[in-house]
Amino acid sequence: MATIRCLLAAAAIVAASLGSLPAFAAEWKPFTQAALAEAQKEGKPILVHIFATWCSVCRAQKPILEEFTAEPQYKDLVVLDMDFDTQKDDVRALGARVQSTLIAYKGDKEVGRSVGDTNANSIAELLKSTL
Repeated sequence: MATIRCLLAAAAIVAASLGSLPAFAAEWKPFTQAALAEAQKEGKPILVHIFATWCSVCRAQKPILEEFTAEPQYKDLVVLDMDFDTQKDDVRALGARVQSTLIAYKGDKEVGRSVGDTNANSIAELLKSTL
């Protein structure tokens, strides 16, 4: 019984300490104008990912983006997911015309944009432009 209590106490200490570790991956969240404005105001690197659930290109982009944004160099990157079908006004406000659009920002300055790209190398270059 004492062994079990010791193991539970050790597990609690480990869990508590893991919660205080810094994040080593990009922060993904739904797109809102407020989230974009906040990230821009803070001078963060930003990627707006305009997707549609029915889009095969978008589905191909997603694992590439997830793999790259999990790297430590993108720990400050904010990825904002925008639904092409339900956020039409936001899509138009950013000047996008189709789903599978990636828009890169360095703070409040747009530094790159791609449409329909599933090439890992060019997506990596787009992400690097945000840093």
